[in-house]
Amino acid sequence: MIKKILVSQPKPSNDKSPYYDIASRYEVELVFRPFIKVEGITAKEFRTQKVNILDYTAIVFTSRHAIDHFFTLAKELRVAIPEDMKYFCVTETISLYIQKYVQYRKRKVFFGTTGKIDDLIPTMVKHKSEKYLVPMSDVHNDSVPKLMDAKKLNHCECVMYRTVSNDFTKEEVDSFDYDMLIFFSPSGIEALTKNFPDFKQGDIVIATFGPATAQAVRDAGLRLDLEAPSEKYPSMTSALQHYLLEKQG
Repeated sequence: MIKKILVSQPKPSNDKSPYYDIASRYEVELVFRPFIKVEGITAKEFRTQKVNILDYTAIVFTSRHAIDHFFTLAKELRVAIPEDMKYFCVTETISLYIQKYVQYRKRKVFFGTTGKIDDLIPTMVKHKSEKYLVPMSDVHNDSVPKLMDAKKLNHCECVMYRTVSNDFTKEEVDSFDYDMLIFFSPSGIEALTKNFPDFKQGDIVIATFGPATAQAVRDAGLRLDLEAPSEKYPSMTSALQHYLLEKQG
């Protein structure tokens, strides 16, 4: 019987989150506790990449983390971002977050609709004369540069933040009594094995979102009980709801 579920993500800011419906309907306790956290690199670390922000006329943002660490780093480096700098974001939500740092002007902010960089590329091609800078995490793949290369866009990628384990306190380790763990990235699995080197899965159900996370569970020698997304259940919440319905009725 599943009574207590750890979701390795920050607590939803919106009361209308489907997680709350699940907690109420299936009488389960949900604890939101990220296993990983994002931290910015230092100005000294950034300088070793030999990237001059002002050499670029457009910035590509794939997350709010990228926005936070870009503007924080620019401030540390004492780089004044020009007013005519253009910003290309994978979603409108991310683009609106720029307002936290600069005045939002429609003529210089562009965004996609699907959250995928592929959807943003056609807009970037319309601005082919721009020199694009893409702030990234230390953990990334080559999909962005490959897509930009294919369209012959002038671009440069740089690391501005990193993903690290969000270590558990002794009290958290001692009271680790969950029936189900939900992970969203391979880094979360790494953090689990780091914080709990003697972890024994036993009856604990492990759920993952995304193929890379699922593979990380298998690579760690753990049992994967629930994998999302699937054709039938595209989100973690829909997959979780179906799982609980089947197991708990």
